[in-house]
Amino acid sequence: MKLTVFAASGGIGRHLLRQAVAAGHDVTAVVRSPASLAGEPDGIRVVTADLSNPDPAVLADAVDKADGVLSGLGPRSMADSGVASRGTREIVTAMRARGVRRLVVVSAAPLSTIAAPGRPKPPPDPGEGPLLRYLLGPIIKTVLRKHYLDLAVMEELLRDSDLDWTVVRPPRLTDKPLTGVYRTAYGRSVRGGMVVPRADVAHCMLRALEQPETIRQAVAVAT
Repeated sequence: MKLTVFAASGGIGRHLLRQAVAAGHDVTAVVRSPASLAGEPDGIRVVTADLSNPDPAVLADAVDKADGVLSGLGPRSMADSGVASRGTREIVTAMRARGVRRLVVVSAAPLSTIAAPGRPKPPPDPGEGPLLRYLLGPIIKTVLRKHYLDLAVMEELLRDSDLDWTVVRPPRLTDKPLTGVYRTAYGRSVRGGMVVPRADVAHCMLRALEQPETIRQAVAVAT
């Protein structure tokens, strides 16, 4: 397949690149700085673009004729709040401009219970156990409130679009190696799923491209 990866130099983006190349896909990597991809596999087409101040023509060319677009966009610090929703809006616009439909993005496990303008009162998550629902969850959601709101707006943007999107929602990320063994759940958190390697999140995202049942679905993934 011909794939375009946004935020390709990030923690999940690098795994997407490596696994996609290893699988024989034709890969375009979109990054702010090409130097950030030093040491990555040969044969990757690199497009320089800043999603906070994008050139629409550059983004449209980056996704042109892609069979699938993958995004590892997400905030790396409190100063990055809003990056996922703003950047995804630009990606969606570029895909529409070139008639590309398949998009897989990364979000976060608690998003099923995060209020957003279109979902002011989300229902409880049946995948959350009592400890997460009543103790850990409220603390995490308070500390990362801006990050989660950004992701909630991003997911709402996708729900309102006409694209064939999939949202992949991991819990706490680790740098452990790829296992290819993980659990998934649709529309809710994975019961007891507290961590997952970034490499496995990338694996899940790439696999979703060939799973029609994941289209217009939020898929939780955890070890």
